[in-house]
Amino acid sequence: MHLQRTNLTRAAALLVVSSFALTACGSDSGTSGTTATSSAPSGSAAAQPVEQQSATPRLALSYDGGILVLDADNLQQVADIPTEGFIRLNGAGNGRNVFVSETGGFRVLDMGTWTRQHGDHGHYYTTQPTMTDMRFGGEEPGHVVPHDSRITLFSDGTGEVDVVEPAELLRGNAKSTEYTVPEPHHGVAVSRGDGTLVTTAGNDDTRTGIVILDKERKEIARNDQCPGVHGEAAAADGVLTFGCQDGILIVRGNEIQKVQSPDAAYGRIGNQAGSEESPVVLGDYKTDKDAELERPNRFTLTDTRTGQLRVVPFPASYSFRSIERGPDGSAVILGTDGVLHVYDPATAQPIRTIPVIPAWTEPDEWQSPMPNVHVQDGVAYVADPTAKTITAVDLTTGEKKAQAGLLQQTIELTGVTG
Repeated sequence: MHLQRTNLTRAAALLVVSSFALTACGSDSGTSGTTATSSAPSGSAAAQPVEQQSATPRLALSYDGGILVLDADNLQQVADIPTEGFIRLNGAGNGRNVFVSETGGFRVLDMGTWTRQHGDHGHYYTTQPTMTDMRFGGEEPGHVVPHDSRITLFSDGTGEVDVVEPAELLRGNAKSTEYTVPEPHHGVAVSRGDGTLVTTAGNDDTRTGIVILDKERKEIARNDQCPGVHGEAAAADGVLTFGCQDGILIVRGNEIQKVQSPDAAYGRIGNQAGSEESPVVLGDYKTDKDAELERPNRFTLTDTRTGQLRVVPFPASYSFRSIERGPDGSAVILGTDGVLHVYDPATAQPIRTIPVIPAWTEPDEWQSPMPNVHVQDGVAYVADPTAKTITAVDLTTGEKKAQAGLLQQTIELTGVTG
């Protein structure tokens, strides 16, 4: 099935919000353990929470100098928040917050949209997005992993691991449980519901695998057969995966299984996307160890139940910002042909191809602006920095829901459900 094209009205200009203040949400409509605090004056009329009829999802897009916040339904700009230096964006998985990776650690962005539960129903509120004073971690902040109702942050420069409770984050409390790996490295950690912690092992020179630690952070299990370990994903039934230069590790409980790539010498899976609705993990796949920048034309689907790793040919190339999961756990890849390719993860067969943007080429520097995709509530949002546009696509029907112009060349994209 191909895209059902509709007439779109492209926004000629978007509202630029000049005030970024947010009150401390001390009113009845914004409290009860569902809000983040800020230092803005409570007398600011623009900062007062406004009750809405339904949840208001929002998007965050970074650019050189700031963060754009958009309404995810109509793509209208809500705020333009200035920042310094190169930053990265990661959703907190709590419906309201985004972690902003700065030079000295993670800072929390309040997207200004939330739901307050009252028994069997909710009340919905919005206010101005703002950068809060909540900070975590240390130098070279890296991966952010929401999993098992907790958020795990890993700082590459210091080896610090911060485990944050989403409820505390929503209350505006910068509290975390801390652990430091033996040697700092470019890594990732995942805290699990039983209190155990899975973290990568390595140092500045080499990364070898993963370690499972108990509540007291004593070692339970280890696997050192994962050279260049990078990235993680969570599949159905709480199963985790970690990519290797020659395959993938599957973690089920305290058991670690290594699955070898068909290209045993070098078949790298470095970036993965998981779904709680599917036991199959989507991963990239690179086979040229000496390439400064390999533009892959295959991807992987790994069944975490059986350990079957399938390498699937792809009709274009893609980047690390191109892979996502869609409705019912479908695998979604934004190709350099400008098309969203949707696959059945169980069969590796294409479900739908949806042309969205013009063809593009991955830049040599990974920090440079490039097209990327974020999926939220069955909608794929595709940002095109060259055209300065963002397009919303319904992945179930293939229909373009909205498109808007952007005032900046954006770099990273994430969102919250509100």
